Amino acid sequence: MRNRLKIFSGSAHPDLAKAICDYLDLPLGKMDVQRFKNDNTFVKIRENVRLCDCFVVQSSCPPVNHGLMELFIIMDALMRASARSITVVMPYFAYSRSDKKDQPRISITAKLVADLLETAGADRVITMDLHAEQIQGFFAFPVDQLLAAPVLCGYFQELGLANVVAVAPDAGSAKRTRYFAKRLNVPLAILDKRRHGNDDSSEVLHLIGDVRGHNAIIFDDEVSTGGSMLGVVKALQENGAQKIYGAVTHGILCGNAIEKFRDSQLEELVITDTVPVGPDKRIPKIKVLSVAHLFGEAIKRIHDGTSISALFEH
Repeated sequence: MRNRLKIFSGSAHPDLAKAICDYLDLPLGKMDVQRFKNDNTFVKIRENVRLCDCFVVQSSCPPVNHGLMELFIIMDALMRASARSITVVMPYFAYSRSDKKDQPRISITAKLVADLLETAGADRVITMDLHAEQIQGFFAFPVDQLLAAPVLCGYFQELGLANVVAVAPDAGSAKRTRYFAKRLNVPLAILDKRRHGNDDSSEVLHLIGDVRGHNAIIFDDEVSTGGSMLGVVKALQENGAQKIYGAVTHGILCGNAIEKFRDSQLEELVITDTVPVGPDKRIPKIKVLSVAHLFGEAIKRIHDGTSISALFEH
């Protein structure tokens, strides 16, 4: 049955797709993708996919909107080539922060993306650490949300830090961070943070828990410009924390984030490869961990018709 499993990659993150294929000992699916001079995208599948389970790896990274359109066209080409099923592997889900109507006259864009994926022919989505778990309810078909916790926690367990406290950067991330704290068997601290408008600026108002004399690990799902995390670092220092680490699933690292982290008091920022991390971002303070094996194992289990719940238990 393995010859009925096909993995294709969009242009967003081919390195991750290749690593997933290496884990599964499968070749990457053959496909041509090109952009014409009028900026239209053309896709041609160059192998037989009739009655095959096809997985398309396409994370959300700049240019996000082009990547989404490319994904839809790839899916349409697979559907018209009579693929048995189409699963979108989107490690970082597009527009995940636009999950609710918290301002007048705005779009719930995460729901729109879910609707567009369904219209384009998706039968399933595999993603990792959604910004809000309720996004899974935006879909009318199965969504498998993998967790980066085994990879991130494994790294810090190998690091062997003593006297550690897990820090939630805001109340909204407290549940996620409590899960990390339980895995590491360490106490939990929570910061009360207030955002200002639609930019990445925020203000830390209160700290719940004790960090004085502790090595602190800030757990979050995403880091973009770095402003919010470095505000948390400052608050932890003011409250007597010792070494401070960041542990984040999606290292977007846009704007001048790299310069900020290079000059910061953060000991190390640990991220995963759900989005590409180019050579210009791989400074000594940034550690990149691979999650290709988690996606590879999920793909294998879905294709074989076995449970993937064990991936959440290790």
